[in-house]
Amino acid sequence: DSGLRFHYVAAGERGKPLMLLLHGFPEFWYSWRHQLREFKSEYRVVALDLRGYGETDAPSHKENYKLDCLITDIKDILESLGYNKCVLIGHDWGGMVAWLVAICYPEVVTKLIVVNFPHPSVFTEYILRHPSQLIKSGYYFFFQMPWFPEFMFTVNDFKVLKSLFTSQATGIGKKGCRLTAEDIEAYLYVFSQPGALTGPINHYRNIFSCLPLQHHEVIMPTLLLWGERDAFMEVEMAEITRIYVKNHFRLTILSEASHWLQQDQPDIVNKLIWTFLKEETTRKR
Repeated sequence: DSGLRFHYVAAGERGKPLMLLLHGFPEFWYSWRHQLREFKSEYRVVALDLRGYGETDAPSHKENYKLDCLITDIKDILESLGYNKCVLIGHDWGGMVAWLVAICYPEVVTKLIVVNFPHPSVFTEYILRHPSQLIKSGYYFFFQMPWFPEFMFTVNDFKVLKSLFTSQATGIGKKGCRLTAEDIEAYLYVFSQPGALTGPINHYRNIFSCLPLQHHEVIMPTLLLWGERDAFMEVEMAEITRIYVKNHFRLTILSEASHWLQQDQPDIVNKLIWTFLKEETTRKR
């Protein structure tokens, strides 16, 4: 309905149950490459470029990136793909969107899987009471400035972007699957296109207009996966999330893993997702 064109990468046969994957910042469909391969045997797996990212259309106005637009995008995409429900998986900012879709349109989500992002109400309440999390989320405030955040990412041949994934402080740790030179190149290619950073940062420029939420409850089975060495999110928020899920809730915290969990520990993440999907099917019979 928005008139935007969305880019996605799909694996698995059409007609199989849909698994829809929502990436975080600063990423694109590629962050789900391990999951596209893994789940195509039983699912139509679709990894999206969110509004403003990669090859998806990027409206120029900041207002076009409000959370309610992003939530509606997901519902519209489901319908365009010919489905009325899906397994919804989101990481980081895509996790925020996934929580909100599950809250606002519970009928379209059979199972919810979120990677390294707490329930949005937990996030907003926690950040107000814990200065340490406020500091870790300082970039949310930095991103409110016009043009300068985009410029900072481009300085010194996109050094900030590279270090997010590779540095000791924020990157994938020693025991994870480090990004290859080709992986880094893919990220640099996407984000070095003219204007490619403005859409992604505009997502954050609207966050304060949409939170706190009016509705909170999540009513479908939910799996929350968390890398404990996340440099941006305190692990305490993961456990508090439990109170908002009014169905089966499973939380798994991986002690050696970073914020980039599905790329850091793909084999473990895939195994945990399979277990959750199968377990729920069995339990309902």
